[in-house]
Amino acid sequence: MLTAPAIDPIAIHLGPLKIHWYGLMYLVGFVGAWWLGVYRARRPGSGWKPQEIGDLIFYGVIGVILGGRLGYVLFYKLNYYLANPLEVFYIWTGGMSFHGGLLGVIIAMWFYGRRTNRTFFGVADFVAPLTPLGLGAGRLGNFINHELWGRVTDVPWGMVFPSGGPLPRHPSQLYEFSLEGVALFVILWFYASTPRPPAAVSGLFLLCYGTFRLVVEFAREPDAHLGYLAFGWVTMGQVLSLPMILLGIGILWWAQRSAAR
Repeated sequence: MLTAPAIDPIAIHLGPLKIHWYGLMYLVGFVGAWWLGVYRARRPGSGWKPQEIGDLIFYGVIGVILGGRLGYVLFYKLNYYLANPLEVFYIWTGGMSFHGGLLGVIIAMWFYGRRTNRTFFGVADFVAPLTPLGLGAGRLGNFINHELWGRVTDVPWGMVFPSGGPLPRHPSQLYEFSLEGVALFVILWFYASTPRPPAAVSGLFLLCYGTFRLVVEFAREPDAHLGYLAFGWVTMGQVLSLPMILLGIGILWWAQRSAAR
């Protein structure tokens, strides 16, 4: 049994200003996506210019923040925010949803594509390999904050989280960091390093992320106010991830079929 390291969630104190590690993790994700995007844009035949990446990331930032917050409100705590509507804007109190952020980014990429005369999948396929760095960084932020821990376990690497009671739990944040961050990055980066049919990279992203998230949900403690949705094990994360898996399979099939014509 291990004890989760006690790390001050506030990374920097500047007088009354407090900069949290979780916020810095978002910054790492956005800056990392910009750097990787510039690197990809400079590769021969990319079809992108390095100077375009700044605007692309800006659209992505807006999509992540607005979509992530609204997704959390709608998917996880709708009744609470209906009773406290002003708190929808209290982003600093926490509460972001990946699935909502994904929908926000999809809409943002569609707008960016229209503005730059690119197809939606032309943008999405370029962006997909850039996202795992931010996903992994966000999970490290969850770990530092001692939030979103896993279910009680007796595995040797189980950790006691001060906010999770005296029993050891799965460090599910680290599972997600390893799968959604590291593994997803390696898969997408190498898959996208050679020419692929339009939409194939996007489809693989949906399939892999959905699968990883669905699997980790078996070790992750469900939100207390939601609990299990069915059968004593189905969680909201799994319900939201299953459509991603099915859509990813469908897009991959469509992309390969279109390329074969």
